[in-house]
Amino acid sequence: MSKLTLRRVPFVLALCLLTACSSTPPAPAATDPQVAYRQAKEQLDGGLFEDAIKSYEQLEARFPYGRYAQQAQLDIAYAYFRQGEAESALAACDRFIRLYPNHPNADYAYYLKGRVYENDRIDSWFSFLPQQPLSERDSTAINNAFETYRLLSTRFPNSRYAVDVQERMRNLVEALATHNLNTANYYLARRAPLAAANRAQEIITRFPQSKQVEDALVVMVRAYRDLQLTDLASDAERVLRQNYPNNRLVTGG
Repeated sequence: MSKLTLRRVPFVLALCLLTACSSTPPAPAATDPQVAYRQAKEQLDGGLFEDAIKSYEQLEARFPYGRYAQQAQLDIAYAYFRQGEAESALAACDRFIRLYPNHPNADYAYYLKGRVYENDRIDSWFSFLPQQPLSERDSTAINNAFETYRLLSTRFPNSRYAVDVQERMRNLVEALATHNLNTANYYLARRAPLAAANRAQEIITRFPQSKQVEDALVVMVRAYRDLQLTDLASDAERVLRQNYPNNRLVTGG
C-alpha cells in the first residue's frame, strides 16, 4: 500500500465515523398492530397530522385486517379534517361507511362527515379566527350537512352524538331558511317577484318551524301584490294575520 493510500485511511475512517454519528437511524417499524396504532395515535394527539396520516396508512398496509386497521381509517379522516383538507376527509369517511356500515363507530363517521360539510373549525388550530355565519356559507354544503345528520339520527337513534346532532340540525335549518329569505328579498328588490315568492314558499314548506316563516309570509304578500295576484296575496296576508297578528304589514305600522 502506498504512502498516499495510507495517509487517506484515517481521513476516510473519520469521515465514516462522523457520518454515522450525525445521522439518526429511522425508528424501527412496529411489528405489532397495537404498537403501530399507539405510535400513530401519539402523533395525532400531538398535532402531527401529516405524520399521523402516514403512520396510519403504513399500519393499514402492514396489518390490513382487524380493529386497528379499521380505527386507523377513522383517525385518518379526523386528521384530514383537522388539517382543513375537506375532500380527503369526506372521502375517508365515505370509505369507512361503505366498508363498515355496521361498525360500532359508524355513527362517528357520519358525525365527522357532517362536521366537515359544516366547515366547523371548533377543534382546529384556526378556532381563534371568526367563522363565517352558516347562513352565508355554500347552501349545498349546508344541505349536505343536514342530510348527513339526518341519516345519522335515523340509523343510529341512540348514538352518543344524537343530542349534539339535533342541535346542529336546528341551527342548519335556521341557516337554510335565512339563506332562502335573503335570496327572496334580493329577488324582490330586483323586481323579480315570482322568484321571490317561490323562495319564500320554500321556507314555509321545508322549514315550517323556522323563525324566518313570518318574514317569508311578508315577502309572499308583497311579491303576489307586485304580480297582481290578488287572491294569493290575500291568502298569504290572512295566514300572516292569524299567526303573527302584531306584524307591521298586518297592523299597518
